[in-house]
Amino acid sequence: MLIRDPVHGDIDLAPLEAQVLDLPVVQRLRGIKQLGTAYLVYPGCLHTRFDHSLGVCRVSHVIVSELRRQGIGVDARLEQLIGCAALLHDVTHVPFGHTLEDERRLFARHDKGNRLARLLDGELGEGLAAIGIGDEVAALLTHGTALPRWAADVVSSTIDADLLDYLRRDSLFAGLQQGYDDRIFHYFTVADGRLALEMTKHGMERPDARSEIVQVLRMRYFLTERVYYHHTKVIAGAMISKAVELALGAGALTEAELLGLNDWTLLERLRGAGPGAARLIERLLRRDLLKRGYVISAQRVELERRRALVARYHEVAGERQLAEAEIARSLGVPADDVIVYCPALTTMKEAAAAVRTPRGVESLNRAASAGISEIHAMESRYEDLWRFYVLVPREAALACAAVGEEYFGLPSEHTASCPA
Repeated sequence: MLIRDPVHGDIDLAPLEAQVLDLPVVQRLRGIKQLGTAYLVYPGCLHTRFDHSLGVCRVSHVIVSELRRQGIGVDARLEQLIGCAALLHDVTHVPFGHTLEDERRLFARHDKGNRLARLLDGELGEGLAAIGIGDEVAALLTHGTALPRWAADVVSSTIDADLLDYLRRDSLFAGLQQGYDDRIFHYFTVADGRLALEMTKHGMERPDARSEIVQVLRMRYFLTERVYYHHTKVIAGAMISKAVELALGAGALTEAELLGLNDWTLLERLRGAGPGAARLIERLLRRDLLKRGYVISAQRVELERRRALVARYHEVAGERQLAEAEIARSLGVPADDVIVYCPALTTMKEAAAAVRTPRGVESLNRAASAGISEIHAMESRYEDLWRFYVLVPREAALACAAVGEEYFGLPSEHTASCPA
């Protein structure tokens, strides 16, 4: 099967991959946007997790080809199984999943909870068994031991096929002039049974390898700063998350049901999930978003204080809901219209990629190389992207700064003279 992709050109799927692509759990991904609400800021960001999954499949073949060039044995069936795992790596995603899981922590992460087990025990498992690849693909998706560990790493590790597709794809559809060179693929290798990046040649560290790897990290930082953490995207996503939380509390929605929904069917479901959820979704559809009334950031809040805020307002839903209710009461607005947005602390996991240096296999951010200070500086900048918001209706935004300072004990850093 030949499919034309705007990022990679023609993608030629092997027979097993074509059968996996046609599974209903994969086709559902056509209705889930890769970047959630980013389209409200970057109108071109309408690409989907289906598109991305095709791209990850293509990139996985590029990585496997490089491993073969190095003399690492990869038979045709294992390559197809890796491609199938790439097509399936996002099947546990629910609409606006990163917002629901990582930002408001309504559910476990799609790759950490039991959704995959439920799918493998049900529709997905039956489909894979009918194709004849059930146990093998399950091992790749769960990092099991039935197949080489490096094979699972190709799809899901740190610097992997997933990352290298979405960096290019998200940049393209956001209209941002960002990129990395294909030379990065030449550095993939297998070391100690895991996928790694080769940073040595003739016993010496390769500056060119370090430069290409650092460029990938720079691109990851840039997209996080400009797109993934853009405050308008965050606010819109937080409104959906609060609506989902209200629907869950009212018994109008369950996590299991989310696996059968796409972006638009979820929003329609939320419109009928009670007045608070409906009001938030109606505002979202009109792009009448809540505003930042109170803001603090990693640049002014020390790490221990951030950890305490995360422990209280990210990890404990009841504390967050109590804060929202009390702030709403002080502002004289409905509690459903106030959102305390406290994400987990930001870390750049890609900086911990496994690399082979003259000293052996190390984590990139622990390797005593000439470029280590640059990598540490990028990690620090990434950590500084953390923001804590109280989001309120426009008419309450100016008053919220004082209310937030009294409640949280820190002055707001948002000093605009009018709500934004």
